[in-house]
Amino acid sequence: MLKVQPKILVVDDEPHMTRMLARLFRQIPRAEIETSLSGEEALAKVEKFSPLVVVSDIKMAGMDGITLLKKIREFDPTISVILITGYGTIEMAVEALKIGAYDFIQKPFDSDRILHIVERALERTALLRENERLKRRVVTCAWEQLGIIGESPAIQRVLDMVERVAKSDVTVLIRGESGTGKELIARAIHILSDRRDKELITVNCPAVPEHILESELFGYVKGAFTGATSDKEGLFQVAHGSTIFLDEIGDIPPSIQTKLLRVLQEKEIRPLGSTKTIPVDVRVIASTNQDLEAKIKAGVFREDLYYRLNVVTIYVPPLRERREDILPLAMYFLEKYAEEYGREGLNFSSEALECLLKNPWKGNVRELQNVIRRAVLLCKGDIITPADLTEKEEHPVKLDPFVDYFEKPYPEAKKELLGSFSRRYVENLLFKTGGNVTQAARLAGLERQAFQRLMRQYGVRSEDFREQ
Repeated sequence: MLKVQPKILVVDDEPHMTRMLARLFRQIPRAEIETSLSGEEALAKVEKFSPLVVVSDIKMAGMDGITLLKKIREFDPTISVILITGYGTIEMAVEALKIGAYDFIQKPFDSDRILHIVERALERTALLRENERLKRRVVTCAWEQLGIIGESPAIQRVLDMVERVAKSDVTVLIRGESGTGKELIARAIHILSDRRDKELITVNCPAVPEHILESELFGYVKGAFTGATSDKEGLFQVAHGSTIFLDEIGDIPPSIQTKLLRVLQEKEIRPLGSTKTIPVDVRVIASTNQDLEAKIKAGVFREDLYYRLNVVTIYVPPLRERREDILPLAMYFLEKYAEEYGREGLNFSSEALECLLKNPWKGNVRELQNVIRRAVLLCKGDIITPADLTEKEEHPVKLDPFVDYFEKPYPEAKKELLGSFSRRYVENLLFKTGGNVTQAARLAGLERQAFQRLMRQYGVRSEDFREQ
């Protein structure tokens, strides 16, 4: 017996024929039968009724059975189409088999034979659909292993694009807001490519000071500058035969943009202090959360580099455009952190799930991830409630934030308080910008180098705030 309900659509422009076939097919256990008197009406019902089998006459007024077959195959190739043929249409029926018809039945037909054919057709479609379901599950599990969760149309379009471009060496520009998972998409492209055997080289462009970035990317030779006591390979050389991911490409300075353009055009680099070029076989993937077109107009981003990078663009949608993925993502992070922190058995209350769905998630997947991680750590029971999903004051009874410092000597209290403020201030800006040092420095009203000194002084790393 079929596990799915047998749904059969009968199509014929003669009402008595559709009634007779419908009565015949009701002998099949649990069968649900629909009828149509034209090909046009049948096509509309295919979409709404989702039949496993369509039994249609070939010769009908308007859309004939052959045209109907072709359109059904375009819509859903798993549907088994059986055609009924009269005198003079045998040639058409044979042609229909080549197009993809499951079988054809010649008039006048034997009731037992047509029942047997329809039952086999039902089994065929059920098997095909089960195979498709299993394939989708395998693919979903593969994406989950890469940390990419979601079945929304928005994210599926992204994953479809990833699969299509992965096998080529085309340059890819990944665009999207902070926290949407651009690095995960870059990693997926690399893992699905023929370069997967070598490590993906990731460069967080804003995190590297301008005067160091050039030597990091392209290397240098001994004596190129004070302290260059030996030759050093750049990351493009390290990535030879692999992929290099330039995260937040919009922040690289103009001087580096020029050299990067040469790499993309000529497939070669010139280390600092060298007069010789070195060929490199590197696939380039870049990402940005910025409006590069506006930066081009402002004269801070090269237009020719933009076109070199923008061969294929993948737009990663924000969480507000794929809200049906919020709960699957939340469950994924819950399972991940519950296992990591030894808190298996945790679950969300229905109110917590509703709270997750209503949140605007301006920080996208990264914000959701951090909220779930904090909830797993701080939840007191086995059920995560809305209160666990909101950040609380650690010491709400203290009305005076300086109370802990009043009993310490002034110099010590001042140093501790200033350090605590500075560290939290820097961390807050890096959280807001997703680890983008340039943007964080701009928000702080400081030069990039001054902001980096604060980061080093208080042990804050931009990598801790980048997309996971």
